[in-house]
Amino acid sequence: VQLVESGGGLVQPGGSLRLSCAASGFTFSSYVMTWYRQAPGKERERELVATITSDGGSTNYGDSVKGRFTISRNNGKKTVYLQMNSLKPEDTAVYYCNARYFASNYWGKGTLVTVSS
Repeated sequence: VQLVESGGGLVQPGGSLRLSCAASGFTFSSYVMTWYRQAPGKERERELVATITSDGGSTNYGDSVKGRFTISRNNGKKTVYLQMNSLKPEDTAVYYCNARYFASNYWGKGTLVTVSS
């Protein structure tokens, strides 16, 4: 089982980034996919950013990103995306991809997003 995040980097405030999470080794189309983030210095706090149901029919967002971030998925490509617009310095964090289906729960290693001028 693998979840590999990509697309992180350094961006100026107000800019955009698109994260991707490529899955392998499990039936991706059965899993709820979620993006979490962990800010520097907050190792015990992993914040839910966005989640999407297995068929992509429903999404949910954390209050801090509503209206700015969009989660989507392509089950044929076994990939989930996070489009991040109007980025703020407080969005700086390591972003993790999570796959969940009943008792099965998988994590990626994360990708760092830094929002700074």
